[in-house]
Amino acid sequence: MSTVTSADGTTIAYTKVGSGPPLILVDGALCYRDFGPMAALADALAATFTVYFYDRRGRGESGDTAPYAVEREVEDLEALIAEAGGEVYLYGCSSGAALALETAKRPGSGVTKLALYELPAVTDDTGKPWAPDLLARTDELVAAGRRSDVVKLFMKTVGTPSIVIAIMRPTKVWKKLSAVAHTIPNDYRVLGDTGYGKPFPADRWSAVTQPALVMDGGKSPEYMRNSQRRLAEVLPNAQHRTLPGQTHMVKAAAQVPVLTEYFSS
Repeated sequence: MSTVTSADGTTIAYTKVGSGPPLILVDGALCYRDFGPMAALADALAATFTVYFYDRRGRGESGDTAPYAVEREVEDLEALIAEAGGEVYLYGCSSGAALALETAKRPGSGVTKLALYELPAVTDDTGKPWAPDLLARTDELVAAGRRSDVVKLFMKTVGTPSIVIAIMRPTKVWKKLSAVAHTIPNDYRVLGDTGYGKPFPADRWSAVTQPALVMDGGKSPEYMRNSQRRLAEVLPNAQHRTLPGQTHMVKAAAQVPVLTEYFSS
């Protein structure tokens, strides 16, 4: 394990593999280096890139300095960008896509090119918007120490069937999810109002002028595919691509050739 120190003194743990141009991977909700898809993806990309993947604050072996603010997570990523040499490619999945965008829009971010996979968003009437009090309810559950209920609410919000939730609750996976349940409100704050059925504000990421690749899965719900197309439209310099046969749980084998071609071109 290696670490960098963020601007507020928080220790951020990361792993570095491979050789080539630096590429940083940014996880979505509940994932970290030892739990989630990024380790396998990093290994698969290591033949072409020097790949950095890290534990977002509050997860895995990274610290968690209160109070939380989106700006602190951006600073975490900025510290890792500096460690990687100051200029990087950036790939964000799910809520990690929003964090990647928030970082890329900062002046002098060092992000030269970015790719995004399925930023969680409901921007039209083809999907069910999040409950208006979702963040407040989640904050209350976290404050009460009801970690399992936080995960349950999150799973219901993203459309996981009740029977699947019931099957998962006695498992070791659920325990791992519950261990980082306190970070779910952070993801909602990074995302902002993307899930409430409103179009993306035209100016939210207008400063992201770097080349961007916005991706979705061919088997993902209509609302998700619609929102990703819309995201590509509002970004100043973006293209859109659908990965056939994929869902939000996208496979490394489907991503690697696309990312390699895109970042190498």
